[in-house]
Amino acid sequence: MDPFDYQRAAGLPEAVKLGRQTAQGEVGAPVQFLAGGTTLVDLMKLHVMTPSRLVDINPLRVKYAGITLDEKGLTLGAFATMNEAGHHPQVNEQFPAIAKSLKLAASQQLRNMATLGGNLLQRTRCTYFRDVTWTACNKRMPGSGCAALEGVNRNHAVLGVDNSCISQYPGDFAIALLALDAEVGVTGPGGSRRIPLAQLHRAPQNQPHLEHTLKPGEVITEIRVPAGNWTRRSTYVKVRDRESYEFAIASAAVALDIAGDTVRAARIALGGMAYRPWRATAAEALLAGKPATSASFEAAAKVALEGAITHGYNDYKPALGRRVVQRALLAASRSA
Repeated sequence: MDPFDYQRAAGLPEAVKLGRQTAQGEVGAPVQFLAGGTTLVDLMKLHVMTPSRLVDINPLRVKYAGITLDEKGLTLGAFATMNEAGHHPQVNEQFPAIAKSLKLAASQQLRNMATLGGNLLQRTRCTYFRDVTWTACNKRMPGSGCAALEGVNRNHAVLGVDNSCISQYPGDFAIALLALDAEVGVTGPGGSRRIPLAQLHRAPQNQPHLEHTLKPGEVITEIRVPAGNWTRRSTYVKVRDRESYEFAIASAAVALDIAGDTVRAARIALGGMAYRPWRATAAEALLAGKPATSASFEAAAKVALEGAITHGYNDYKPALGRRVVQRALLAASRSA
């Protein structure tokens, strides 16, 4: 790990002031915010990220770690830990997709440290990004190429990619939030604003080193999930190489509004398959007004993976993704 300066922000205004040189989606930013540190410290040890200064924002936890529920929906403080949210009784009862996505992520120890806001900004697990001996990585060194295109790409993305980068977004929590139309509240030098979760992560667009739409100095303070008829009938399904401490090969968060035997509305998001959290809007539209049957879910799952682009080792992913979506839809339809 390279040497760095350390500063501790006493509150949000000081964090914003000290963090004006942050760029959370860029490895070369000279300043980085430190909360749980479960991704940042790891990448600093690998010399992938080499900030000259860390701004510790953990004092913000006093004000921004609450979890509340009212008639408008769920509000999660961005400094609450994954375990605090994942084991919260009301989250489990009324937003099961969120609870499941958190419980299936990382390890017990990491979930005790990692914050919800930091979890949304975690970096890809692509070997070519995390191993600095590989010189072709547009995400780490813009313009250098993408070694994964012709390399070992078994776990790489098949949706939302271009030839500049095929890395996959590794998170679980964001997939559930995307399916439930969440938005994040942020505060920065320009004041406070809200960003739909669907707009937080960028597409590669030949600039994969730019991962988020956060502006320098902005801090995520809260996550809001609106109330709806579908939140209780929601779930998260994750397929991985082993049953603990492993990232998704394919995952799906779904939420259904069902009246009788008919799907009034569906929400479907995919993880492990795409460059960023992926919303399957065409599949959702197909399900609206259809019977809640295995045949309907199979048809929607097929549409959800349309347009997938594979690169050899990950040719199996579209078929697996379809099965995971269908399995998640079936599970949600049978829930109370």
